[in-house]
Parts: sequence; structure tokens; C-alpha cells
Amino acid sequence: MKHAIILAHPARTSLNAAIARTYAETLTHLGHEVLLRDLYRMRFDPCLRAGEIPGPKAPVFRPDVLREREQLADVEVFVLVYPLWFNMPPAILKGYVDRVFGMGFGFNPGFGGTDPALTGRKLVSFTTSGAPDAWMRETDALTGLTRLFDAHLAGTCGLTAIDHVHFGGMVSGITDEAYDEVIGKVRSAATAHFRQRPAAKA
Repeated sequence: MKHAIILAHPARTSLNAAIARTYAETLTHLGHEVLLRDLYRMRFDPCLRAGEIPGPKAPVFRPDVLREREQLADVEVFVLVYPLWFNMPPAILKGYVDRVFGMGFGFNPGFGGTDPALTGRKLVSFTTSGAPDAWMRETDALTGLTRLFDAHLAGTCGLTAIDHVHFGGMVSGITDEAYDEVIGKVRSAATAHFRQRPAAKA
């Protein structure tokens, strides 16, 4: 099974980067194929251009989007790793979804609307926030995010959202114990959903 980890954090040493590495290492150990898309390292342009918007004329996608769609063509699990800023995904991730998961990849024109194009594939999300978990629950911030972002992305593209693991109260300078707990939960989430793949025969 092939997993695309889409990381949206500007700092190489961030907790989000560690989450992405841990997930990748865990799935690789289980025999899965992993593709890391580090949006800031890639300098991905999140700005949707007018020509990419479906309309009377067929959209014209720029080379970066075409290359990205080619990379993701056979991915079976999309894994989003990102911090919450103002309780929303970073702009670079939203732009990535707008441009890459749009018409011609995530969905196609359909009678009276659109038809999902990624049916049968899965969506996993790992998020962090400076706000503690209790506040996220009390304000329904995480519920709103999963409804408006996860569920909409999954529904439009035909993905099955199988997990969203959130770590609240994650500020700079977290303790070693808290860090180890996060890493342990990432490993547990990965192994809970995906099994060891049989070794390839010689």
C-alpha cells in the first residue's frame, strides 16, 4: 500500500515534522511504500490561478500541479500533517488541496455536479495546536474542522476518512515525556489501521 504524507509546517525541527517522520518510519517498517510531500521544502505555490478554475473553458493546469498529480496517481492513503493556525489548516495546505485535489484529480464533472475520482482511497490526519485539548472540545473547534475540512474533502473526492489524531497544548519547549507520548500515539495510530505487508518473494 502506498501512502502520501503531506506535511505543512515551515520548521524542519517542528513536532509536525517529527510526526511525519514517525509515521513514515512506522509504515516503512510494516512494508508499505511512503511518499513524503513537504510543502515548504518543495516551495509549493498555493495560489490558485484563474485558468485553473473550471468554467466554460477546460481548466489549464500548471506544470507543478501536473507533476504532483502524477506523483500521487497510485497513492492509496493520503496523510495530512499540519498545525492549526486560527483553528484552520495553514494556507499552503489549503492551496495544495485547491490546486492538486481539484477538477481532474479529486473529482470529475458529473451530471448536475461532480463525481468523486478517488473512491476507495483513505484519508488520515494528524494535527497540533497550541490550544489545549479541553478548550478544543469545549469550543467544538476540532469538530468544526473535521466537518468542514476532513469530511468535505473526503466526500468530494470519494475518500474514506479513517482517523484524525489531534495533539492539543503543543507549544515550543514541550517536555520529553510529552514528546514521547505524541510519538507513541502516532506509531499506535499507524499500526492500528495498517498491517505488516508480506515480504516480496525473491
